[in-house]
Amino acid sequence: MKYLFIFLLINVSCQQAPKQQQTSVHSCTPTQSRFTSNVKTTSNQHLSASKEGMVLIPGGTFSMGGDDAQAWRDEYPKHEVVIDSFWMDVHEVTNAQFAEFVDATGYVTTAEKAVDWEEIKKELPPGTPKPDDSQLAPASLVFVATDRPVSLQNVSQWWQWRQGANWRQPEGPGSTIIGKEYHPVVHVSWFDAMAYCEWSGKRLPSEAEWEYASRGGLKDAVYAWGNEALTNGKPKANTWEGSFPYQNKKRDGFYSTAPVQNYRPNDYGLYDMAGNVWEWCADLYHEDYYKTLAGKTTVNPQGPETSYDSNEPYAQKRVSRGGSFLCHESYCSGYRNSMRMKTTPDTGSMHTGFRTVASAE
Repeated sequence: MKYLFIFLLINVSCQQAPKQQQTSVHSCTPTQSRFTSNVKTTSNQHLSASKEGMVLIPGGTFSMGGDDAQAWRDEYPKHEVVIDSFWMDVHEVTNAQFAEFVDATGYVTTAEKAVDWEEIKKELPPGTPKPDDSQLAPASLVFVATDRPVSLQNVSQWWQWRQGANWRQPEGPGSTIIGKEYHPVVHVSWFDAMAYCEWSGKRLPSEAEWEYASRGGLKDAVYAWGNEALTNGKPKANTWEGSFPYQNKKRDGFYSTAPVQNYRPNDYGLYDMAGNVWEWCADLYHEDYYKTLAGKTTVNPQGPETSYDSNEPYAQKRVSRGGSFLCHESYCSGYRNSMRMKTTPDTGSMHTGFRTVASAE
């Protein structure tokens, strides 16, 4: 047996024809659970936190949830939400910004730590033998393109659990972020994003805040820029163009991450709300959460009290939003405003980052 697969590299992917009536929901990233999911979720947000590089998002009411036939079951039903004004980073946290945090605090990211066997075994079948220590070494998820068309039902065909991959070495040993200071930081877990927020005096957006901001005041628009198809006109976001996961035509100019602020912002002045990297939100993920909000108006929802994903019923997960450079229409179309992704909070990958917000008080 190859012990790599005890890390729950499950064979679950975004289906090719997502519909709201599906009986199960999706995951674009394999789960790599390795630490406890219990953590303090509040941030010491200071009113004096710098608003440089942020824009004030005006409060309002919007209809939250799926807008077209690509929407998954967990994006329905649409429901009315009221959001108070808040500040939001105009772009994703960059490598340069994250490096400043690490230099100031000495913080070590999840991907730079060895796997905690005592914690991970709690989520595995009783009696699972401990793997060799080499399999518990620091590592993270790296995308590796296939050399031919493959079934999109098995994400392990293009994701590799690579030792030495982390925010400083996004593709593993030998890679670097030199020259990519203004690319979004990646290989950050939800815990890492929370630590950055604590240091900066800010917080992660709620899922509702994130979707409200992404819509930019446009009513029921499918994308942050409106309803024009992604492939029409000038490139609008950094996504996968071609045939996933083996051929990327790079019409948008980039194979992996792009520098922040490379494409036009939405109507709130926010960049990369679609594509580039997935962005962590504060909320727990529950696939039926929207059902509890149906038929009523909710003010500043903070997400469900418990997490549930029928694909992995024992794993606690957090929400991420916005899609990434790997998103393709045939796979997950994660660049839609309403698309929801769910991942265990200790998972890091080369297409996941974050941006921060601050309350307007």
